Parts: sequence; C-alpha cells; structure tokens
Amino acid sequence: MNAERFIEELKSPAVLITIIAILIPPLTSMNPYLLNVFIIMLVFIIFSSAWNLLAYSGQGSLGHAAFFGIGGYISTLAAVATGITPYITIFLGGAVAAVAGFLIGLTCVRLREWFLAMVTFGFAIIVQTITVSILAQFTGGWDGIASPRLLPSSIPNYLTYEYYSVVAITIGVILFIRYIIHSRIGIALAAIRENEREAQAAGINLAKYKLLAFCLSAYIAGLAGALEIHHFGYITPEIFGIDISFWPVIYTILGGLGTIAGPIIGTIVLTGVWDGLKLAGMTYERFIIIGLILIITVIFLPKGLVSLPEVIKEKVAQWRSGKEGQVKKEETGG
Repeated sequence: MNAERFIEELKSPAVLITIIAILIPPLTSMNPYLLNVFIIMLVFIIFSSAWNLLAYSGQGSLGHAAFFGIGGYISTLAAVATGITPYITIFLGGAVAAVAGFLIGLTCVRLREWFLAMVTFGFAIIVQTITVSILAQFTGGWDGIASPRLLPSSIPNYLTYEYYSVVAITIGVILFIRYIIHSRIGIALAAIRENEREAQAAGINLAKYKLLAFCLSAYIAGLAGALEIHHFGYITPEIFGIDISFWPVIYTILGGLGTIAGPIIGTIVLTGVWDGLKLAGMTYERFIIIGLILIITVIFLPKGLVSLPEVIKEKVAQWRSGKEGQVKKEETGG
C-alpha cells in the first residue's frame, strides 16, 4: 500500500471511529455518564447512516422511528421469551423492521420524495397507536416493558465492554454501507437520485433498487433501535416519537447529506454540543443554539460540515491569489 492510499484509508470514517473508540474508555472510566453518552452517540450514528442510505437513493422519510422502534420491541420480546442474548436478537429486530420497510416500500416506492416522507410519518404514528392499544398486553402499553441489558450490570466494567461491542457493530454497519455505495447498487441508487428518467432509460429497475434501499435502511434502523433499548434496559412507545424520527435527519443534513462521513460528523458534533451545554446547566437555551447552528450551516455550508475543509482550502487559495495579484500590481506601479 503506497503512502497516499494509506493516508486516504486513515481518513475513512471506520478508522476514525476506531481511533476515537480506543481513546474514550480510559478518559471516561471515572465518569459512567460520559460513557453512556458515547454509546448512545454510536447508536445514532448507525440510525443516521440508515436514514442517509435511504436519502442516497433519492427517497425521504419523516417516520424512521417506526423501524427504530420495531427493532427495539421485537428484539426485546424475543430476548424475554427465549432467553437468548440480545447480541443475537438485535439482528432479528432489524430483520422484522426490514420486512415492515419492504411492505411500506412496496406500496409507496413510486411516490416522490416528500410524499413518501409523509407516508412514513403516518406509519410511525400508526405503529405507535397499535403498540399502546392492540398489542398492549405484550408491550405494556404506555408504561412499557423491561428489556434485557446487552451485558448484565453484575459484570465488572460491563459498560466498557458494552461500549466496545457497540463500536464494533457501528464500524461493521459503516463498512457495509460504504461497500453498498461503492458497488453497482450504489451507482444505480445515485443514478436514480439524480434523474429517475435517465436511470430508467439506462436500464435500471427503479422499483427494485428503491425497494432494496428501503429494506436495507429499515434493517439498519431496526438494529440501531434494538441496541439503544438493550442499553437502557427498558422500552416504551415514546421510541416512536416525532423527535426520534427528526434527529437522524438533522444529524445527516448538518454533517453532509449523501456522504458516508456526514451522519458520523453531524452526530458527533451535535451530541458534543447538546450534552456539553447540558453539563453547563443550559436547558431551553440548547434548542436555540442548536437551531442557530443548523441555520448557519445550511446557509453557509449547504453540503454540510463535511465540506468545511474544502471550503476553507478554497477561501485560502482565493486569498493567496488576491494577495499575489495585489503584490504584482504594486510592483508594476499599477
């Protein structure tokens, strides 16, 4: 591997997360609260990446909490009923969420972006209503039910081990999404996003690839939901809340829509700001500051924070070019 390729690999999101993951536990071993924050941050990196994969295909969702919650509930019910470790049932939760995504996608895959987004928004409300009514005897209604922890708290340093296991799953998901995006599937999804008519004229099956993106996105979202619930040890219908659906949208747009690193950067930055302000004693002020960050980013960095280094480099080049031009002008007496 040559030097340029090695440096390029070091910049990859998976490597970046690995380096951060190795450093965090020693820094937070005396503060379980911070370690909990980082675990939830990793879960939402997975969730945001799932939403971003759907957006990469030109589709929108304002109800991804439905798949997030389905994954959590199915994994919990399976773990309670069978006694199987949550490290196995989380994948079952993702699979059932993928089935739900397939059914929604099958009926709505021909809808345009925001029409589809409204359908998913309504689907999340329907799933929440069913959870607290028809399925209340299994789900506990609004009171919720206890969920087995990923690791029993009786294990020494269980939180650190849990953290590393979530890191491993996060890296696996990111590498999988990276593979998808750089494969023929990713090329087809990008073509559909840019221009559906041209993609169809090129022989791309629109329904097939859009449905595939929906299923993959729902699966990963369900996996993320299962991880969060087994970390907390409890699940309620609030997991289907509007805020849960909006967070991955916010994280992804802030970081950089349609990029692998975007959801990661957006989640890390906003989590740091949000919890940092909380530790500083701010409550409602946090919403104002987060809102301002989003507004400024959308106006001045429409491609997200991931484009910041490129923008800075471009501004520096313009400044140097202008300075050199001024020097030449002075030398020639202009």
